[in-house]
Amino acid sequence: MRTKQVNLLITLVAVALFSFSCFCIYRITQTNNRLINCRNHILEFKENMLHLRNKTEKNSQEMMKVLNRMKYEITKKENLSGNLVAQKADILNKNETVSNTFEDLKFFFPHLRKEGRIYPDVIIGKGKTGVSFALGISTVNRGNYSYLKQTLTSVVSRMTLSQEKDSIVIVLVADSNEDYLHSVVKMITKKFKRQVRSGSLEVISIPAFLYSSMLNAKHLAEASQKLASWRIKQVLDFCILMLYAQPKAKYYLQLEDDIIAKEMYFTKITDFVGNISSNNWFFIEFSMLGFIGKLFRSEDLTQFVRFFLMFYKEKPVDWLLNDIFQVKVCDTGEDLGDCMKRKKQIRIRYKPSLFRHVGIHSSFPGKEQYEKKV
Repeated sequence: MRTKQVNLLITLVAVALFSFSCFCIYRITQTNNRLINCRNHILEFKENMLHLRNKTEKNSQEMMKVLNRMKYEITKKENLSGNLVAQKADILNKNETVSNTFEDLKFFFPHLRKEGRIYPDVIIGKGKTGVSFALGISTVNRGNYSYLKQTLTSVVSRMTLSQEKDSIVIVLVADSNEDYLHSVVKMITKKFKRQVRSGSLEVISIPAFLYSSMLNAKHLAEASQKLASWRIKQVLDFCILMLYAQPKAKYYLQLEDDIIAKEMYFTKITDFVGNISSNNWFFIEFSMLGFIGKLFRSEDLTQFVRFFLMFYKEKPVDWLLNDIFQVKVCDTGEDLGDCMKRKKQIRIRYKPSLFRHVGIHSSFPGKEQYEKKV
């Protein structure tokens, strides 16, 4: 009996131990599974982190490339903008200088003082500057007669391509007749396409406000008054043309719209100017008639213009050209003969003339002139 009880107890203990062992094994297995799952989660997390880091590094590299590209573009634009600003500032400075020169007109003409910026209207032009020669031609409507086309043809066609490149021809339409302005523009754009495209030929006009009503000869009754007004306006036309041309070239050659340039005229002018031994000349005459064929240094044009504006009501422009020598060269009380000797040294005359005058019908209405020898 006692033995059975002991065996039963042993069996119960054994069962209990087995159950506990199974429980322990189960818990350990469950724990191990959790540990394994945890480890797997950790490994997966680590893998995700590595993948994310690699992706981040790749994105960072891509972002750096984009940023560097943006930086390059910004720097490029800043440099370009800086250059444009510098160019614009340079242009503005040049225009400011030109504008300031035109401001001199306000001193002589009170009616202009209420105006803003004074500057001719540029009808055709590309802003060409930095050339050796500027050739100025003032033109007005002569009714049924016009010499401008043949004048321009002779002036332009008798230049070489290199000479054309190193010069600019400026046509000033000094007439309030809009139809005449349009006809000049149409003729030039059709006949002189290459010169217009290259900027070697420009057309400008004078704004109506520049001249007061007193200069309009149509409102004057007497012929003498009309002639005086015509001469006054001619002086002012030349002054405006000179001021416009001044910053464009080293030398300025004054022409008119009814002349013919002779063969090789431009080569002869450049050779003559280049071979002058003395630099102490005031202007050079390549024609003896009026104001035609007068060559000036552009740096001297301002003093010529100011002198003309002081006495524009008194004499024609070619007479004023003589008077300025008297003022510049001759001393008070000096012997006239001595003054004339010095005058010849600084007023140089080229012979024979390089221009032929062909305009029978003057720009002054009703006047005819038959002077051919210039």
